Amino acid sequence: MFDRRSVLLGLAASAAAPVAMARTALQNGSPVSGPDAALLEALDTAFMEAARTSPETLTGLGLKERYGELDDYTAQAAVDSLALAERQTADIVARFGGADLSEQGRLSVRLLTDGLAQQQQLHQYRRHQYLITKAGSVMSSLPVMLMNQHRVDTVEDARAYISRLIAAERVMTEVASEFRARAEAGFAPPALTYQPNLTTGRSIISGAPFDDGEPSPLWSDIQAKVNALEIPEGEKVEILGDARAALTGPFKAGYEVFLTAIAEVGAGKDRNDGVWALPDGAAYYETMLGFYNSTNDTADWIHETGLAEVVRLRTEMETIKDQVGFDGDLQAFFEHLRSDPQFQYPNTAEGKEAFLEDSRRYIAQAMAIAPQWFHTLPQAALEVRAVEAWREQTASTAFYNQPSQDGSRPGIYYVNLADMTQVSKPSAEGIAYHEGAPGHHFQIARAMEQPGLPMFRKYGFYGAYIEGWGLYAEKLGKEMGFYQDPYSDFGRLTMEIWRAIRMVVDTGIHTRRWTREQAVQYFSENSMVSPLTIDREIDRYICSPGQATSYKVGMIKILALRDQARAVMGDRFDIKGFHEVVLGVGAVPLGVLAERVEAWSQA
Repeated sequence: MFDRRSVLLGLAASAAAPVAMARTALQNGSPVSGPDAALLEALDTAFMEAARTSPETLTGLGLKERYGELDDYTAQAAVDSLALAERQTADIVARFGGADLSEQGRLSVRLLTDGLAQQQQLHQYRRHQYLITKAGSVMSSLPVMLMNQHRVDTVEDARAYISRLIAAERVMTEVASEFRARAEAGFAPPALTYQPNLTTGRSIISGAPFDDGEPSPLWSDIQAKVNALEIPEGEKVEILGDARAALTGPFKAGYEVFLTAIAEVGAGKDRNDGVWALPDGAAYYETMLGFYNSTNDTADWIHETGLAEVVRLRTEMETIKDQVGFDGDLQAFFEHLRSDPQFQYPNTAEGKEAFLEDSRRYIAQAMAIAPQWFHTLPQAALEVRAVEAWREQTASTAFYNQPSQDGSRPGIYYVNLADMTQVSKPSAEGIAYHEGAPGHHFQIARAMEQPGLPMFRKYGFYGAYIEGWGLYAEKLGKEMGFYQDPYSDFGRLTMEIWRAIRMVVDTGIHTRRWTREQAVQYFSENSMVSPLTIDREIDRYICSPGQATSYKVGMIKILALRDQARAVMGDRFDIKGFHEVVLGVGAVPLGVLAERVEAWSQA
């Protein structure tokens, strides 16, 4: 999950060649020259060398190299990926470690070497990474890649699509083998993961052409893409016939192999323990906290800080409850907001569209006054979309997909609208600011547009920086003058306390041996989040240890840095300048961010 190939798979979604773009930036006057230009060339060359070991990453980058292939999912592939990273890093350090680099050049080398050390550490725990989670598996990620990233502009592209359908049998066999091996070694996923993945896998190989039902998502996708080609009808019929044969033959056979493995490993499983139950689970969890938070904060500190934040935020919630004149305790107010129709969207197509339109309106008002708060805005467009129906059962509640660098694909704020009775109107505004503007879009799209920034930094992943900024953006919306409706402001607090609850529950599950039922109860007592969403959240924490803590950890650190800078600078403090310092060089560890803010405030 966390080797270099997987990070590229998860984060790379550009639609232009990175090395070519880097060279163009230099030619167009990017402030990179001398040793820094040579370093940029070396880093981007290394990035592409790693990317070329992964056909799926190349597709994510918009390149049609190895276009008819899928990745190697064997255990050896992770070993090879680490060996490549070690060789590349040693070469770049040898060439540029003593060079006269700029501050940014030195930071790039530092992040590269630190990243390798982290990759080496995570490699020790590669078997701890669950190959199926409540959010899905390769069975769902493969169709997402084919449908959203595999472009069909020519007959050759269509043939490459079919080759990938055929290659799915090899992929699923490799993953099934590794899945069984990990389970036999004591690293089987929790009980809650099996049925959702069996259901999703079956849905992908159901419908036409697998049976007489409605067209399956992949069959609809390949038909639409082939029929859009300007080629003779006879050739279209031939290509679609081959696609049908690939789907009903090797593709379906591969899915059956993995589905059988999931069913057999999951038979009789009834425990949903934290990773404390895995071999060397305590050390693994501390490693994951370090990975996601880029700090040395312990599980105990995170747990106790989360408890304190829940108390503080409940007090602020009580104030708004009293302001609107509600007669009852906070728990009763939660239930009032969950059940009163005025605070819900209708569970209809019209209700879903109303949520999307409200979200677009919130983002538009943030964009309108953003120049008062930011020196530089992202150039990429931002869209709001509902999660596709076929992946609603495994997709998370809301998430952001980054744009392509050539402008052909916008940044996308996706929201899961599977059941509108589980969606709260008061929370809609805060989610829009987090996932869209001024949240992840201002951060992730902006990083991709930075001139002279090496590709590995444009796609860099530092969880507490990324998610901390998203949560900071929710609070920033209040400072920007939004949340005029007190119920919407209460929704903002609900979103923040949600993240504080995560600090408590994640650490509770994985270090204090909380049961799933204990976690659900604590969440329910302190939040107006719907029961269905709470269930999804707890399952996510169990499957992805440590990740959920990064939101509040990051927000706390960013706000503390802002307060420190304001104390040092006094009247010289400029919020636009602070935001430029935070966003101006892409994602970085929190320690590096602290150094940048301190240098700015002292300058």
